[in-house]
Amino acid sequence: MAERRRGAALEKALLDAAWEELTEQGYARFTMDAVVKRAGTSPPVLYRRWSDRDALARAALVHRLRELVLPVPDTGSLREDVLTLLREINATRAPLTTTLYAHLAAHHQATGTRPADLTDPVTTGRKQAVDVLFDRAVERGEADPRRLTERARSLPFDLLRQELLSHFAPVEDRVLEEIVDEIFLPLVTPRPG
Repeated sequence: MAERRRGAALEKALLDAAWEELTEQGYARFTMDAVVKRAGTSPPVLYRRWSDRDALARAALVHRLRELVLPVPDTGSLREDVLTLLREINATRAPLTTTLYAHLAAHHQATGTRPADLTDPVTTGRKQAVDVLFDRAVERGEADPRRLTERARSLPFDLLRQELLSHFAPVEDRVLEEIVDEIFLPLVTPRPG
């Protein structure tokens, strides 16, 4: 007899089942009943936590993105920290990014919710992780805090995501270096005088 899941273990099992269902079936064919079946539970267990498929899809996405927050590199250099993180995302997250945005398009059509609303870095914990990297760069004098705006902080990752979605494949390392060396660093590096 299987042990009865409760609390955090039950919620994780439900969200994992929802994520699997969402990635296999897409949002258009995503149903609460399918998640109940996949999780091996009952409808009341699921509906007590999420009232509809939109709420469940959102929760599954946030859950998955929180699980996938990468360790923040500490190479001693802003350039190398950002490049290391971009390279890791490029190597390990390219299929996830393209699949995720394909499913989010169907979610947007059904609900009007923008992908940015669902992948918010604050909600998923990614912002706090990356802020450490930028705070260290400011302390070392490699980045001007006045120029290191929220838009500037997200720029390398936004550009990588755009490349991944444009090519549906990991991007060449030279492109990552261009993003960092030609676009990002000139934007945030302190100016003389």
